[in-house]
Amino acid sequence: MVKKGIVEEIFSKAKFSNELDLYNVSYRDFEKIKETTLMEFIKESEEFSKIPISRILRIRKNNTILFEKVSK
Repeated sequence: MVKKGIVEEIFSKAKFSNELDLYNVSYRDFEKIKETTLMEFIKESEEFSKIPISRILRIRKNNTILFEKVSK
């Protein structure tokens, strides 16, 4: 069995809890950083085929940061 990564786990919990509107995703879009709701990100990324998970910088639920990519 393949272990899920942190981001996949957050997305899975959000989908099954029906609270997608409470989550915000910040991701890198070339030189810009965009922020959108999780539902909008899933649609825009076409289930990660257009925007890979590696571009996600931060995931928040309300004002709580659930995931933040540490830049080197």
